[in-house]
Amino acid sequence: MLLTEFNTLNFSPSCERNKQVIAEQLLCHFKSSIAVLEIASFSGQHAAHFAPLLPHLSWQPSDLAEHITALTENIALANINNIDTPIALDVSNTNLWPEHQYDGIFSANSLHIMSWAHVEYFFKNLQPCLAENAVLCIYGPFKYHGEFTSRSNANFDLWLKDRDKVSGVRDFEAVNKLAGNIGFTLQQDISMPANNQLLIWQR
Repeated sequence: MLLTEFNTLNFSPSCERNKQVIAEQLLCHFKSSIAVLEIASFSGQHAAHFAPLLPHLSWQPSDLAEHITALTENIALANINNIDTPIALDVSNTNLWPEHQYDGIFSANSLHIMSWAHVEYFFKNLQPCLAENAVLCIYGPFKYHGEFTSRSNANFDLWLKDRDKVSGVRDFEAVNKLAGNIGFTLQQDISMPANNQLLIWQR
């Protein structure tokens, strides 16, 4: 489903390009999940594409408060019955995290646009929301042993830092350690198009 059929608020061309290849992986990894929390949903394009393919679960979109109006309008116009009303979520604010427990967590292109302190909050504050045997799926670019996987990712990192000096492509090893600290074990590190990775952990 193309959200452009309904609305162009916060439309992301990259989401349109990557949504199907991500969906092909999520169909396997979320096949036993009942409730998924998506962190940093932005336009809702991923939610609108993934949820109809996973009709057995409920999909909870979320984003920063300043994006909620556009996100909520897009989700309402998509009119998909297993997508919940979007919620405002700042990963650093413990009080904004939902009290519900989720057995699936998904986030795309989020860790590199927040500060490292916020990445740490992401994992720390995620823990109370996790059901037993929860699956965590994170999509985006990563460095390995301090090295970029491509020149384009190195250039992207420079662009990110020029835009916001606290952002940047994250080190896989550091992120994997944060996931391990809250009980996750890496199951798969899947190479995706455009020099991105899909990291899959499970408790």
